[in-house]
Amino acid sequence: MTHQRSLSALTRRAAAFAVTAALLLATTGCSMPLFPDGSDASPKASASPSASAKAQSTKDSETGDKNNDAASATPQATEASAQDKAKAILATMSVEQKAGQLMMVPLFAGNGATDVQSLVQNDHVGSVLLLGNWKGGTNAVAQVSSTLQGYTSGVGLLICADQEGGQVQHLTGSGFDTMPSAVKQGQMSVDDLRASAKTWGGQLKSAGVNVDLAPVAGTVQTASRSQNAPIGALDRDFGLDAAGNGQHAAAFVNGMRDAGVMTSIKHFPGLGGVTGNTDFTDSGITDTTTTLDGGQIEGFRQALQANPDMVMMSLATYSQIDPNEPAAFSSAILNDYLRGTLGYQGVVTSDSMSAAALGSIPAKELGVRFVSAGGDLICIGANDYVRPILTGLVQKAQSDPAFAQQVDQAALRVLTLKVNAGLAG
Repeated sequence: MTHQRSLSALTRRAAAFAVTAALLLATTGCSMPLFPDGSDASPKASASPSASAKAQSTKDSETGDKNNDAASATPQATEASAQDKAKAILATMSVEQKAGQLMMVPLFAGNGATDVQSLVQNDHVGSVLLLGNWKGGTNAVAQVSSTLQGYTSGVGLLICADQEGGQVQHLTGSGFDTMPSAVKQGQMSVDDLRASAKTWGGQLKSAGVNVDLAPVAGTVQTASRSQNAPIGALDRDFGLDAAGNGQHAAAFVNGMRDAGVMTSIKHFPGLGGVTGNTDFTDSGITDTTTTLDGGQIEGFRQALQANPDMVMMSLATYSQIDPNEPAAFSSAILNDYLRGTLGYQGVVTSDSMSAAALGSIPAKELGVRFVSAGGDLICIGANDYVRPILTGLVQKAQSDPAFAQQVDQAALRVLTLKVNAGLAG
């Protein structure tokens, strides 16, 4: 069975490489190549979101953004009352319902909302990721979003997209601006970028998309931009020093919030120091330079000042921090440092669990390892990974009381985010 799964993973990886070579559109961040025919069914993807328990609010006040950010991504309740409401909802849920809230499943361009109807209605899946090249404009996406939300009862969906700009813009057509690459966005002033992000966020909101899995807050560390396949080669960073990168990421977050759209900074603690793209390879994805006291981390420290709704974890391994686990599975990076040292208490999402970087790990273990490390929202870019990951979560929670408590904590963070966004309670 493991052998068959490995062959399947190799087949998918080969197909993904062929597409990348043909189109030069490979992307990372619960994101996928954009296929001109809009009918991509490739299983590879990467992404992430984070909750509204905003531990950085004092710092945000000090940056002078307090007044503008008060009109943030549809906050419907204070943090305390939102968590109380979320706890009340959680208390009514079965193990299966809690696990479903931790799942972000793909819906590919060209497919109808009915593709995920059973997952939402019967398996309690709480988030959907729009993948591929959606070319129909805001009206077409809004129709799908409305149908998806109609499948829910009591707790609405996070409807997510990778809308960074440049080569990573999955929603196009009438009503969606063509967004410049992050490198070009980095040439704007932070005020101009915030204003532009508000415009782009308004377009997402009109389409029923409430989470933008952006921006990238990492900084290229390789000798040249072209050597850094997941970020630099695709112009996905803001092209600045780490601090400037983070300040522009914060401006993007604040602009989206001004429009009522949630965001996820990614890919913590940064993909700027690797050569391989974790979506498509398990080679060249060990970062030997990033540490916890400088470099890429500074960009995330700056971006966290804007209180992003989510933080997406990288699938690379960081030899100077935790050489034994990818960041998404590293309690030292996710729980101890991001949550403990940096004080981030919101939703932590994974990059795509169906990425080639994790191809040697049985699918059933992926969600369990992420939640065990302190993660919350499991991004999945391939349909055949959904059932094994969900089954793994439920079975582990049913047999292990300590893990069941971790599922409760993760589901509480997701539900608190949803209450704050007006999707629950």
